[in-house]
Amino acid sequence: MALAIPVLEPPKTLAITGRTERFPVRRAFCIGRNYAAHAREMGFDPDREPPFFFMKSVEAIEPVEAGMTRELPYPSVTKDYHHEAELVVAIGKGGTDIAEADAMSHIFGFASGLDMTRRDLQGEAKKLGRPWEVGKSSDASGPVGPITPYRADFPLKGQLKLSVDGAMRQSATLAAMIWSIPEQIAILSRYFELKPGDLIFTGTPEGVAAVTRGQTMRVEIEGTEPISVKIV
Repeated sequence: MALAIPVLEPPKTLAITGRTERFPVRRAFCIGRNYAAHAREMGFDPDREPPFFFMKSVEAIEPVEAGMTRELPYPSVTKDYHHEAELVVAIGKGGTDIAEADAMSHIFGFASGLDMTRRDLQGEAKKLGRPWEVGKSSDASGPVGPITPYRADFPLKGQLKLSVDGAMRQSATLAAMIWSIPEQIAILSRYFELKPGDLIFTGTPEGVAAVTRGQTMRVEIEGTEPISVKIV
């Protein structure tokens, strides 16, 4: 008997502030150690080491709607699940070898997001020289809020905050990024042809720490819709 052809789920989509249409997600890229204090807390020298990128699967991306608390499951095979609040850039126009001076014209918009990490599994992978997917790309580990369409006055030096059950854990400005958003787009486009629907998680500041079942995280990034996520 022939096997049935699988029926795939529709692509993940994100809300767009002020619009009824939704943004389809194609891929999710992440930059590592892009805030100096976070690099130090992870045991690395932050003096503009060459940037590196990794990916989260599209299955990891979880839309968080405005004004709602999204419940997401605590993942399996970990006892050390960490929050990493990040500004997410949504690409609206693709390209390769994008000039830094032109990079902002490729942005559709910005959103608040989380790069949730199974830190114990990531740490083990680092020690063994193995890929990070089991630590960084677990199911539902990339909640992202509504996309605020790009505008010229977007506060690129604005405040980023994350609280857990009302207690502040991460607080920094976007200006503290080691590699700016235009630099990230330009460098990443040398390695991949960026395409509409791609997301770029732009790094997290210091203060990453574990969360447990029952705790609620709130991410607030100036210029974007805040998001609320509860681990269950």
